Amino acid sequence: MAYTLIGSGSIAAAARIKMKLCNFADNMKMRCRLIAGVCLACVLALGFSACRISYKLNGAALDYNTYKTIQIDNFPIRAALVYPPLQQVFENKLLDYVTRNTRLQTTDNRSDLQLEGEITGYALSPQAVTENALASKTRLTITVRVKYTDTKNEKNDIDQTFSAYRDFDSSQMLTEVQDQLCEEICDELVLQIFNATLGNW
Repeated sequence: MAYTLIGSGSIAAAARIKMKLCNFADNMKMRCRLIAGVCLACVLALGFSACRISYKLNGAALDYNTYKTIQIDNFPIRAALVYPPLQQVFENKLLDYVTRNTRLQTTDNRSDLQLEGEITGYALSPQAVTENALASKTRLTITVRVKYTDTKNEKNDIDQTFSAYRDFDSSQMLTEVQDQLCEEICDELVLQIFNATLGNW
């Protein structure tokens, strides 16, 4: 009879331990699912956030039901120092960037949006002056004034000046590096202008 009582107690204890283990396992499963759910939500949130940023920066945030056309006028050179090819280089890059990064149709007539302005600065300045008062670098700076007009919402209009520069070794003649520097500077200017106008939504 004593042996039977001990056996029953052992079985009951084993059953309780098994039940606790099952409850522990169930709790762990629930926690894992909860953690997985939170991680998935974070990943999705970051993904959507990244999509929104890209969507805005590439100009796609424009409401194409409202804005369909843009007019990009000439940007004549008004700088004291003139490099004739600069105007064509800048205008081509601006037109190409807008065309590639928006669905707007360019037009020479009245449009929903308008970009116009002038190249107001093309200047050289010494940089990194040494102890002998000699500059080891020269800086080429290009400045552009831009007027942006939104015919649908005048609050988006801007009249702003943008500038960008590149340094080159003073041992080089400007004519040796001028073409490449102008290409690089114009690329930066176009990006600045785009982000301040069509990309600023």
